[in-house]
Amino acid sequence: MFTAETRVRVRYAETDQMGVVYHSHYFQYFEVARAESIRGLGYTYADMEKDGIIMPVVEVQAKYIRPAFYDQLLTIKTILKELPVHHKIEFQQEVFNEQQELLVSSRVILYFMEMKTKKRLTMPGILLEKLKPYFN
Repeated sequence: MFTAETRVRVRYAETDQMGVVYHSHYFQYFEVARAESIRGLGYTYADMEKDGIIMPVVEVQAKYIRPAFYDQLLTIKTILKELPVHHKIEFQQEVFNEQQELLVSSRVILYFMEMKTKKRLTMPGILLEKLKPYFN
């Protein structure tokens, strides 16, 4: 199982009139954490795009448990429970506040696709090799 953690501080513009992080901003936090988790492996979304591969989000589920507020430092935990073997990759993501309280849990599915044709591909070999040690 692969896990990574990314920290994000809540900006004022991300909160609503109640001072709570607006629900759609969590999707941006999830994206930042996914990109940083892959970067931590030594590969980036930019590298994939240079190789002609894109990763569109095809499904998102989120459960909001507790609110986050302006200026809180959030930790987004990104988890891959299974090594992808086909065209899709499924991330579990959890957002915690500074007291380690779970705020939001999510499941995000992306596809690996060829940039020009938009046809599904298996995971890039480079990324597969970097992830394999976490699943032995």
